[in-house]
Amino acid sequence: MLSKAKIKYIHSLELKKKRKEEHVFVAEGPKLVSDLFGYFRCRLVLALPEWLRTHSEVQADEIVEVTYDELARASLLKTPQEVIAVFEQKEYIWDISFPSRFLCLALDDIQDPGNLGTIIRLADWFGIEHIYCSSNTVDLYSPKVLQASMGGLARVNLYYGSLPQLISSLDKSIPVYGTFLDGENMYTQSLSQYGLIVMGNEGKGISHDVEALINKRLYIPNYPLERETSESLNVAVATAIVCAEFRRQVSTL
Repeated sequence: MLSKAKIKYIHSLELKKKRKEEHVFVAEGPKLVSDLFGYFRCRLVLALPEWLRTHSEVQADEIVEVTYDELARASLLKTPQEVIAVFEQKEYIWDISFPSRFLCLALDDIQDPGNLGTIIRLADWFGIEHIYCSSNTVDLYSPKVLQASMGGLARVNLYYGSLPQLISSLDKSIPVYGTFLDGENMYTQSLSQYGLIVMGNEGKGISHDVEALINKRLYIPNYPLERETSESLNVAVATAIVCAEFRRQVSTL
């Protein structure tokens, strides 16, 4: 029988403060939980009998077989999905060397968990392993971020800190890209295999402090150019378009 204390504990981890105190996060659903095993140490698994029968190799500090009703009471989702796991958070060490060797993303105050989760998923798809986040960017361990990331967090590393400080610390030869309405058409530019791509806040775009440090201004053109269109793109959609073009150029070298 699943105790009320464990149910209360799971629900408490919806709060960033509690996750930080406990240094853990909650993942739900067969695919997400399976993707994270092997990358994060697991403290607790709550699962239906049929899930446990097909995952006998799972290692966790504690494994509890539960009924569907018990799973539903513990779940943070509207519809529970066979398994809930509590994983330990990773320690991501802020390292400024990655943009000099790899293509990296920088997220300037992304607020929507769905957007961050989708960007993590996109980064995973395009082989971008390092994302720098401003301190005000939504918590990567938010349950909504994790659901939207579709397991991408297993292979993508996120670092939180000062983006102006990061960019200022980079060698001047390292390209720092940003998308702006007055930028150069992205499809006419020669894009680098390494450097930093900055994506801005959903409503305000890239902050002035960060914009001042960007040395490659890009524009995602609408089609056709003379047609009246929406003012801007969703940040996750824009990230997908930009990353796709960077990788397309690399694949044609």
